[in-house]
Amino acid sequence: MYRENPLKKLELFKETQPELLGQIWHQGKVEIFPKQSVVMRAREPLKSVYIQLTGKSIIYNLTHTGKRKIIFIFGPGTLLNEHVLDTHNGSLFCETIETSRIFVISVCRFLEFMEKDFGLTKAVLVAQEKKVWRMGHQLKNTMGSIYMERKLAAKLWKLSRDFGRETKDGIEINFNLSITFLADMLGAPRETTSRLCGTLTELRLIRMERKRITILDADRMSRFYKTGQISETL
Repeated sequence: MYRENPLKKLELFKETQPELLGQIWHQGKVEIFPKQSVVMRAREPLKSVYIQLTGKSIIYNLTHTGKRKIIFIFGPGTLLNEHVLDTHNGSLFCETIETSRIFVISVCRFLEFMEKDFGLTKAVLVAQEKKVWRMGHQLKNTMGSIYMERKLAAKLWKLSRDFGRETKDGIEINFNLSITFLADMLGAPRETTSRLCGTLTELRLIRMERKRITILDADRMSRFYKTGQISETL
């Protein structure tokens, strides 16, 4: 299927020695995960490293009441693991939201390659630091001082940057987003989330059609989630 090593095109491996990158590719395999496949489970041993090649996956956890709380949405080129050491079980779930091709290699072999190439080790550290940064940003936006409409606006704005495509009407988030999915991202009831979407629609910040959301004006959306204002103040 792949005429050349697709890992070469990933930011994660840009500083990895070419010869070593070839060895990594031959030591792993590409697995196809249908939509809604669970790739990793919380509280289970983590024996493999997973790198998204195509499609999208979510990282989530379950609340004490069993409700799903989505933490991250990841696209191609992402190291999906929360950690790459097999010293303890995972604490999060990973599930595909589209049919996905994922590169899978054993933790033991991947660690051996990291020992041989500091560029690879550095890249893994950078990838994990980005996740910590994003988590900190999310925690800041979950404080009670920010209204729910602005929380939703912030998440949709970020999704439009990560997974958006330009259209004549704005930036469309290029995968389906149901009210239930958005509720899991917000950690809010479905009814509340539906009302919030209605509010953003009335403010002409978004348009929703058949589970597709378009950000009508990215600048206005950004201003709204940061300040609560729709237009610039004079």
